This record gives sequence, structure tokens and C-alpha cells, in this order.
Amino acid sequence: MAKITFPDSFLAYTDSVREYETHTTVYRDLELELKKKYPGIENELDKSSLALDGQIYQDPFLEEFGAASEIFFIPRIEGG
Repeated sequence: MAKITFPDSFLAYTDSVREYETHTTVYRDLELELKKKYPGIENELDKSSLALDGQIYQDPFLEEFGAASEIFFIPRIEGG
């Protein structure tokens, strides 16, 4: 199962759960799963980028990952 690590900003929605494992293999399915399991997490997901096996994605909607993948949500970098 892929392993997800949540940042501190997610902990209020995950009841302080820092790590989560999933059977999904596509980010859009993971996002739906997290929204269902952790109501209210939508805003944090929308404000986050995804680090998937060391590669950072700003818009990961169609990204696929494997069962041994490590996934980290990180704050988006804003430019200006």
C-alpha cells in the first residue's frame, strides 16, 4: 500500500493522524478517499502540492503511483 504523510496543517482534520495507507493508485481517487474519510480536508488538499517518490507536483490530479510509493503533502510555493 502507498504511504501518505500529512503535514501539521492537516492534523486538525485527521484527528492527529500523521500517516495513512491507501490501496488507490491514482491521485484523483486518493483525493476522493481522503475527502470521504476526513471531512473538511478539502481546503488543505487544494492548498497543497504533492511530493510523490521525491518528485513534486503542483497539480497532481492525474498522477499515478505504485503500492510502494511514498506521498507527502506540502504547502504550495507561491511566487510573485
